Amino acid sequence: MKRFAQLISALENTNKTLAKKELLVRYFTEANDADKLWVVALFTGKRPKRPVNSNQMREWCMQLTQTPAWLFQECYTAIGDLSETMALLVQGDGIREDKPLHVWMNEIIKLRAMDELEKQIYVVEAWLQLGQAERFVFNKLIGGSLRIGVSKNGMVNALADFAGSEKNEIMHALAGKWHPEEISFDELIAGEHVNTDLSKPYPFCLAYALDKELHELGEPQEWIAEYKWDGIRGQVIRRQDEIFIWSRGEELVTEQFPELVEEFSAWTGDFVIDGEILAVKDDEVLNFNHLQKRLNRKTISAKMMKDIPISFFAYDCLEYEAVDLRAKPMRERRDALEKLFEENQPIRTRISESIAFDNWQELVPIRENAREINSEGLMLKQLSSEYHAGRKKGDWWKWKVDPLTIDAVMIYAQRGSGRRSGHYTDYTFAVRTDGGLVTVAKAYSGLTNEEIKEVSKFVNKNATEKFGPVRTVPPKLVFEIAFEGIAYSNRHKSGVALRFPRIQRWRKEKSLEDIDHIDDVKALIHAK
Repeated sequence: MKRFAQLISALENTNKTLAKKELLVRYFTEANDADKLWVVALFTGKRPKRPVNSNQMREWCMQLTQTPAWLFQECYTAIGDLSETMALLVQGDGIREDKPLHVWMNEIIKLRAMDELEKQIYVVEAWLQLGQAERFVFNKLIGGSLRIGVSKNGMVNALADFAGSEKNEIMHALAGKWHPEEISFDELIAGEHVNTDLSKPYPFCLAYALDKELHELGEPQEWIAEYKWDGIRGQVIRRQDEIFIWSRGEELVTEQFPELVEEFSAWTGDFVIDGEILAVKDDEVLNFNHLQKRLNRKTISAKMMKDIPISFFAYDCLEYEAVDLRAKPMRERRDALEKLFEENQPIRTRISESIAFDNWQELVPIRENAREINSEGLMLKQLSSEYHAGRKKGDWWKWKVDPLTIDAVMIYAQRGSGRRSGHYTDYTFAVRTDGGLVTVAKAYSGLTNEEIKEVSKFVNKNATEKFGPVRTVPPKLVFEIAFEGIAYSNRHKSGVALRFPRIQRWRKEKSLEDIDHIDDVKALIHAK
């Protein structure tokens, strides 16, 4: 447990991807196999159900430390994290026996079957024998709130480096059905429970944001223009009658889109195609908010498939009948893609439209009106370009429409985490209604370090209410909020949801009277 707590602390104290990978590789080198297996499980979401709830832990902590409820709440408000509050209040003897992580996890799993008194005895005894850092991690484990600043992709990179394996093979292995109590670490990373060869995808070819004038690209006939869709970039793989769907985030998402699996299972031939997974109804691409309702669900009901039908817009053909086409020019890969569609009967799939144009200026109004069909803008691809791994400047460009913007006022602020914990960096913004204000977005990016310090100073001086780590502030600071899209939403009090909101700039010259009204914000939906 001590080594695991040290790992968690070290990961929290850096925001550098390479440093996090090195920390994980070092852990995998030093820890025993059973502990390594549980670290992979915990970091990839395979966590046991929590055996106790936060209210029980709070009560046990107050009893043990003889802390009155009002004082406990004051400590919690000052610290902002329940697990850390309890770890600091309890004064244990330190680690008496440094049990391995996997032993702790097995005990935590068994804890669910105990009655409340037995649970309390176990938890209190654990608190007293653990050091402060280990106690904090233990609280997170039993409370089910362990949040680790490492993405699944980061874990995959670390495991691939440690094991000397292909990244995609590791990703597929982790996506398979496994449990740390039923498999060994070596079996997991070797992928013995899955077939990694058939599902192996290719690295995605990515584009740069257009940073030059259109005429600088050369002759228009050397390029293909397509709409840039706001969905889930994916690769569909069909090999030996098996179907696999990978997201650009290198997650195996096959089970989330059963209608696509059904369609491609009826196709003939082996292939790998690149494209966009979109929600499409009545031949219209739906807003991303609709697609989002389909994501990360364990089961997809027939009603959901009917209400939010899925389509696949194909961009490229990377492999055809076991032949790798990525080194072929774009025009040849496009021919292969069209041939593939001619040989089959697509129902939920289509080839991404190639926009006809004779000169660059013809694309300007098409791009400006892209939001009318829920597109983000245009993609420009050189017909002679290969399908390279990652980004290669000059071959593919994304030419997005300018972001939508509104003026809103900050009404809540929350401290950041890790290195940003000393400043207020997470903000909630509101716009006007006929009766006052309504929250419309949260954002935590877009300000300079100096501006963050200035906002934090304002919050410390003017905060009027405390809700755990959140502070209520007078509605005085006005900001321009930029976002990529907007849609109606029943889940938000404002009735709208903004896509990728971020701070465009601090409007110090504006006051509360200058911010937008919610009706103005909703009007952007119809003005797209």
